Amino acid sequence: MKKNILKTFIILALGAGISGCGNSFLETNYYKGIDVETGLSTVDNISTALNGTYYDLFYYYFAGNYAINIGDIPTDISYWNGKTGHFDGIYTYTYTDTDTYLKAIWEYGYKTADNAARVIEASKALYENVAAEEKSELDRCMAEAYALRGYAQLMLVNVYAHQVKVNGTDHSSAPGIVLIDKPIEALSQVSRSTVGQSYEAIVSDFNLAIMHFDAAGGDRQSLVFFNKAAVYGLLARTHLYLEDWDKAMQYAQIALDEKGIAELTYGTAKYKALYNNEASNTESMFALAITQTDNWSANSCGTLWSSYNYSPSPKLQALYGKNDCRTSIFEWDAKSSPTVPIFKAGKFSHYDSGNPAYGTNYIVNAPEMFLIIAEANLKGSNGSLTKAQNALLTVAKRNADITSVSDLPATSDGLMKFLKDERARELFQEGLRLYDLRRWDENAEVYAAKAPTVSFTYTNYKISNLVFPIPSAEINAGFGVEQNDWSSTLPR
Repeated sequence: MKKNILKTFIILALGAGISGCGNSFLETNYYKGIDVETGLSTVDNISTALNGTYYDLFYYYFAGNYAINIGDIPTDISYWNGKTGHFDGIYTYTYTDTDTYLKAIWEYGYKTADNAARVIEASKALYENVAAEEKSELDRCMAEAYALRGYAQLMLVNVYAHQVKVNGTDHSSAPGIVLIDKPIEALSQVSRSTVGQSYEAIVSDFNLAIMHFDAAGGDRQSLVFFNKAAVYGLLARTHLYLEDWDKAMQYAQIALDEKGIAELTYGTAKYKALYNNEASNTESMFALAITQTDNWSANSCGTLWSSYNYSPSPKLQALYGKNDCRTSIFEWDAKSSPTVPIFKAGKFSHYDSGNPAYGTNYIVNAPEMFLIIAEANLKGSNGSLTKAQNALLTVAKRNADITSVSDLPATSDGLMKFLKDERARELFQEGLRLYDLRRWDENAEVYAAKAPTVSFTYTNYKISNLVFPIPSAEINAGFGVEQNDWSSTLPR
């Protein structure tokens, strides 16, 4: 049975303030009279505290909305009709270092990472002095905490640092993020690690998560808690960004095997049914516990992609074939017009209720794994064009006019071009497009305007250079975090 993370959080939540709102880089707070510095002295408290950390991840400031959508909104696959002011600074590239979305992502990304570190440290402190069954519980807690910290820091480094690899060029020495290898004490001075060091820590966390799942005898077998399949999927994504093609391919396949997926869903009705409710996506490995009763209402992803006026861009819509089942979720409001489109939420539609605020975020999904296997086969020295075609076909068959590899490009260059478009088609609303455009070093088109025509305000934009500013409140607090040269990376 799905555990209610939001209600569990009320019992005990770990907390960490951001320096712009408090007196340190990450400060410790009290919740329900329990000090998170000293209160994690039992296995039950640690387990409950872990749920509080999921809440930080779940919150709309982070994976519940902002940290996901920032990966799609400022790219060529989204369209803003100008009728509301949500994410508009990000979309139009007019943001500053006081942007509220960027501040929120920073704050809750570090809440998640720091609180996960507290769960890890408390679990280690208890481990040798508890019974065998409690050791198993602590191993599972540590596994999920390592996964939470790894995922949070992967999101943070993607947003606030340079892409680690850009079409073969290594940017590991560029400024990365402040790594939370251990809980940050109040008033501590901190500094940014390099991008390379950040990725080393992320990979280490995911590997430690797998190790502790194995020690625990497995995971919870739940979509809304981190599990082995999801962690292997994140390892595949991370190694894709590192251009470590063999490991990306290996981990993507292990993720699929762990989940028991060899094929995807095809046909209009079956595809649309993947988005009936918060548990209906059988292709997903990890999702947030957003439901009809626990959701972010006006601050939800579904609201952003409906009444807050974001939709698939005319460019993206033109990429789909007329018999592609993925367009079955491209529905439009009765008030929508070609020039002022109003979408009905797409992957966040929650068709069972018809209320897009109830739609959840599917964070790690099987189609991405097939696409990683295809790209790794195309780019890696040990790859195979035939294997790339076969993996890509598994996803491309969502278009009923594609039935065999003979319907795909027969050359590596042609297949890579097709794969780039296929990632746009398949991964829309999953928050990965920005990082794809950057790592491929695309001359990007951004800030779409003048619907229904395909028109962009900025073209030939070297988006691989893009980094977002660290919130000015963090910089001005004086605890050692240095700002990015972000303004020079904006499109002109």
